Formats: sequence, C-alpha cells, structure tokens
Amino acid sequence: MLPIAHPHPVIGNPQTVRPSGVLALLSGWDPVPTELAIAGYDYLTIYATFTRGGGAGGAVDIQAEGSPYAADLVGVENWFPQSLLVAAGMVPGADLQSRNQREYVTYQATAAGIENFVVGVLRVAAVERIRVRCRESGTPLAPGTVHLVAVGNMDGSRP
Repeated sequence: MLPIAHPHPVIGNPQTVRPSGVLALLSGWDPVPTELAIAGYDYLTIYATFTRGGGAGGAVDIQAEGSPYAADLVGVENWFPQSLLVAAGMVPGADLQSRNQREYVTYQATAAGIENFVVGVLRVAAVERIRVRCRESGTPLAPGTVHLVAVGNMDGSRP
C-alpha cells in the first residue's frame, strides 16, 4: 500500500440500494425503496447505472432520504429528504438569510446504451437508515432502467 493511502473500513461489498429494474410509468417515485442500516458510517457513495427506456430525453431523478430512527416509529415522520443549503453572501454588519430546500439529482442520458455515474458522496454521520428513491423524469411513458449500489466508510475521511 502506498504510504499516502490509508485503509478505512468499508461496507464489505457494494450494497444494493435499488435492484436493477424499470422505473414506474408516469414519473412515479419508487413506492417501497430499499432501506439500508448505516449507523456508524460517516460517508456513503452511491453509484448508478441507467439505461434510458424510450428515445432521446430519458432521465432519472434520484433522491436520498435519511432516518434518525433505527426502525419506523408510529406517529412521527420517519424519513427526511436530502437538502441543499445555499449560504447567503456575507455582508458586514447585516444579518444573513440562507436558503435550504429539499433536493434530488436528475441525470439525463446522453446515449441509448448503459451509462454509469456517481450520484455523489453523502455525509451520513448520525443517520441510522437510508433509502434512495427514483423516478423517470425524461420520458414518463417509456421509463428507463436504473440500478444503485452504495459503499460507505466509518473512519471520518471522505472517500
């Protein structure tokens, strides 16, 4: 091993977040996304494989949701979508207003074949469970196929 590289604990093999399958018609989100228990992990990298269904324009929306609970609790909201924080510009002597909004990622196919991409590296410290839901957003009457896997680490270093 190179002296600049350091080993870190990872999920033994990439774990399936979404089995390969056709997305729902009419841009419906996955009704029952796969849940992964990730307590103790710091970062999670999600890898995607997408094949458009119809002609040009096929795209997939991907949204990660985390839960602070090890199991669903009755009477409370259990899943919280990933969000994006846009910090306000700093102005001396003035209060600031930053914006935070729920977020999902859209990937539009560039060709008819299989396309692989990294959805992103998610900071998941203090998250007990994660699920990732998907939907067709480009050609809702001819949905594509998507497969997601994840690899995580526990040592605090970013993968």
